[in-house]
Amino acid sequence: AADPTWDDGEEAAGDGARIDPVAELAGAAGYEDAERWWEDVVELRGGGDPAAPFRALAEAMGALREAYGHGGHPRDPVREAYMRLRLREARKEFGDSVAVVCGAWHVPALALRTTVAADRALLKGLPKVRTEATWVPWTHRRLSRRSGYGAGIDAPGWYRHLFTAPDRPVERWMTEVAGLLRAEDHPVSSAHVIEAVRLAESLAALRGRPRPGLDETTDAVRAVLCDGSDVPLALVRDRLVVGNILGQVPDGAPAVPLQRDLSRRQRSLRLKPEAEERELALDLRKETDGDRSRLLHRLRLLGVPWGEPVAGRTGTGTFRETWRLRWEPELHVRVAEAGVWGTTVEAAATARATARARDATTLADVTVLVEDCLLAGLTGALPVVMRALADRAALDADVVHLARALPALARSLRYGDVRGTGAAALGEVAAGIAERICVGLPPACAGLGADAAVPLRERIDEVHRALGLLPGTTGIRERWAGVLHRIAAH
Repeated sequence: AADPTWDDGEEAAGDGARIDPVAELAGAAGYEDAERWWEDVVELRGGGDPAAPFRALAEAMGALREAYGHGGHPRDPVREAYMRLRLREARKEFGDSVAVVCGAWHVPALALRTTVAADRALLKGLPKVRTEATWVPWTHRRLSRRSGYGAGIDAPGWYRHLFTAPDRPVERWMTEVAGLLRAEDHPVSSAHVIEAVRLAESLAALRGRPRPGLDETTDAVRAVLCDGSDVPLALVRDRLVVGNILGQVPDGAPAVPLQRDLSRRQRSLRLKPEAEERELALDLRKETDGDRSRLLHRLRLLGVPWGEPVAGRTGTGTFRETWRLRWEPELHVRVAEAGVWGTTVEAAATARATARARDATTLADVTVLVEDCLLAGLTGALPVVMRALADRAALDADVVHLARALPALARSLRYGDVRGTGAAALGEVAAGIAERICVGLPPACAGLGADAAVPLRERIDEVHRALGLLPGTTGIRERWAGVLHRIAAH
């Protein structure tokens, strides 16, 4: 899986079309929605033998494997051969009392009585890749399908609720929803909760479902608790249907390489991750404080917001910088996710910035990225980012877009030396953008109504301040003054 040169044939499904096994079972049962079938058959099954669904699913997957083979997933036989080898090792060490956590699709293959030689033959010829394995805390957001996790589900918070509240799940769910909405100052009474439960049960009866599912409870919440509005309903989906629950890993679990590098940097810079919020004042003229600033900016670029710059006390043009620090447990997950970009904070931030530069579609995106790279001291990413900046600036003819881009470039040019970063390469691009603003602004101002003139006036003010920061642009500033006189005259 880690070898990018291995053609697994996922695009061309080989001897069969790629299938979704749960969707196949749902279709056979007359359901168009696979999620609803799963909810009716598995999640809402009520009491009885808790192991019965596992046996039934294993039998159903066996029938599907007989009909479809690998189901358009040609890599699966190789993966399953490796699983069987590891399973044999576990049985040899612990006996037959072992539990296997896997996708239901793989159960029939793991039950096959193959030989060790046959399984090793399937793995023969694959390149050996040095890897490290560790645990990362799970979160409901990362388990959800919308996070990009292919095997995810739509509503992890809802399914957890069904598992933990088997008695009166609808009543308990509506109570949780009411508590959330009240905390957000929505007027929800006990009568609302009672009516929402009744409506959900009535909808389930009309739709022929064994008990109210997520669709019925959502419709009832929207109609009764949210007064028909999808705005508070979006809050319910985010906080409860998906949820914010964070798992835990053992203290002795090995850390991912990026986490180890971050821990080393935290120790060397004497930046202890603490749950309590605190402020950190930095003097960028000091080497240690400069390194601290770069570390925090790199983490922000990686999506690990350990620190937030304090507005009003952080000036790009001064030697002072103030941060508000707070380490939350979920940041461990963010670090683990960022590990795909590199094994050190600097390498990962450089790779992430390079990828963002290549994917950027607007000039504003690239200019923000340029400033981020300079603040983070990512000299390795600047060549790619600068090429992207030049390309976007050349193609963008919208004066408003150019005006939004110039201030960030001006700050970077003016104060790059304060932070020990080379920003001289920005000068040519910034001067070119300023020239194009001078040419395009008068036509853009012609015939503007009062409402449209307000945001453009804000952009003009920003450009005026930015030109005052650009070094060595006396000629451009004189031309800019002439442009402003011409606009004022009309």
